[in-house]
Amino acid sequence: MLKDYVVVDLETTGLSAKDNRIIEIGAIKIKEGKAEELFETFVNPGCAIPFRITEVTGINDSMVSEAPYIQTEIVRFIEFSEELPLIGHNLLFDYSFLKANAVNNKLTFEREGIDTLKIAREKLKDLPSRRLDYLCRYFSIPDENHHRAVNDAKAAYELYKLFCKLFENENEVFKPAKLIYNAKKQSPITDKQIKYLRALVSFHNINIDCEIDKLTKSQASRLIDNIILEHGRIF
Repeated sequence: MLKDYVVVDLETTGLSAKDNRIIEIGAIKIKEGKAEELFETFVNPGCAIPFRITEVTGINDSMVSEAPYIQTEIVRFIEFSEELPLIGHNLLFDYSFLKANAVNNKLTFEREGIDTLKIAREKLKDLPSRRLDYLCRYFSIPDENHHRAVNDAKAAYELYKLFCKLFENENEVFKPAKLIYNAKKQSPITDKQIKYLRALVSFHNINIDCEIDKLTKSQASRLIDNIILEHGRIF
């Protein structure tokens, strides 16, 4: 069993680390097997949170409107997590978002980790589900506000400790593995795209649910294409 590590969970606007954004980070730093420090923050995604995400997480636009942007929080999280291994439930999902944002901000973020979902799939094959909320109910682990980052991080921490007791003689299960996600730096929106997007929005008198200057070059290109397809070009 690891003694020093960081348990992490994210809430995001969708499932793609390339196209979607972090809205909340929750993490617990464990030293010598004991919770030492908590990291908890909302993140302003620079776009509207989809209704389906608000339904699941309870996080809405007003809750993140005054929050810091990811450019600040990814630096804080990397400093918080030091060089420690990461633990999480479906860990590669969270790691992909963290790695993508680190790369976009010219930061190095390489980690090893242990995924409690992978352990559950290997060792609890007879259960009908290995979702975190189901496992918490099955093992009577408190998870009072599921789909909020720090609460799910706490639940994953308790689940990991439980797995260490249940499978204490199976050391290979608890050996951290290198986390692999190939993130390519996304170029920021260009000045030309900003000017043209603002002109399109003004000309067609439409509202868009994102901050234009927070878009990447590829996101801006897709948005321009979608506006033109739906409303037409500027004449």
